[in-house]
Amino acid sequence: MSANASVRAEDGPGTKAPRTMPGPHRRSRRVRWWLPYVLLIPAIVFELLVHIIPMVTGIWMSFVKLTQQYLQNWSEAPFLGLGNYRVLVDVNGVVGQALLHSFLVTCGYTILVVGISWIAGMSAAVALQRRFPGRGLFRTLFLIPYAIPVYAGIIAWKFMFQKDTGALNHLLFDDLHLPGTKPFWLIGGNAFWALVIVAIWRLWPFAFLMLMAGLQSIPEDLYEASAVDGAKPLRQWRSITLPMLRPVNVVLVLVMFLWTFNDFNTPFVLFGKTAQPPAGDLISFHIYNASFLTFNFGYGSAMSVLLLLFLLLVTVAYLLFVNRRSKRA
Repeated sequence: MSANASVRAEDGPGTKAPRTMPGPHRRSRRVRWWLPYVLLIPAIVFELLVHIIPMVTGIWMSFVKLTQQYLQNWSEAPFLGLGNYRVLVDVNGVVGQALLHSFLVTCGYTILVVGISWIAGMSAAVALQRRFPGRGLFRTLFLIPYAIPVYAGIIAWKFMFQKDTGALNHLLFDDLHLPGTKPFWLIGGNAFWALVIVAIWRLWPFAFLMLMAGLQSIPEDLYEASAVDGAKPLRQWRSITLPMLRPVNVVLVLVMFLWTFNDFNTPFVLFGKTAQPPAGDLISFHIYNASFLTFNFGYGSAMSVLLLLFLLLVTVAYLLFVNRRSKRA
């Protein structure tokens, strides 16, 4: 028993124990209660300036007729209510048809890029899972596209896609002697495939990196025990690798979907500011054209809001579906 406790016991049951004085550390803690809130102020101000205020401004712009006529004074732009949205969702109108075409092109682009990138990343990660001489070299080579700056990589592809001087046509028609004439890759229908090739080249190393990190957490004992039971590699991948990688895949697919559907850098660098072919009219670049080429910021803002709502809806539906399947499993 401590000395303080002995003193309190001798005072008897009716005696109040003296209040202990707060120590210097407790007093300092009480004085600086405001410090955490002060440290949060720069982050809150930064978040307001970078995200909240531009988002609220964009939503307001989607309800007004903010064309080139009113750029000098935004306050004089007439309020349209849902007028911009009615024009955009009217698929019989010119603007609505163009937006629907861009949306469908973006959906096809996203499905192909995310699907092929995931398959390529998974194949490479599984192939390099076991130790062999030169495994580190292959891992490094596979990650090079992800390490190269985005603009530098896309500009290199732009040179390779040139009709007469590009490396791709030189390989296909001069070296491999394919029949036919050299095609345009950045004009016409081939522009879509040029976009897909470049996007896959940029994205699949990220899938490979994430899946390779997830594979490191799977114990080797599971594969050895399944091999003793006679399981072939395909059965091991289906019964061990895929279930164990489920948490990684859930996040990976969602992130790749959001990145690809919002992709702006690839068409912007590949086709330039004004030469956007209809086959490569991704929705992010479609919004850019509506805002900065035709100077109809009302339409551009309304398209951005619709895109935000669509991505939120898909994300919520995807997470609900995944969580429901997890509970059933």
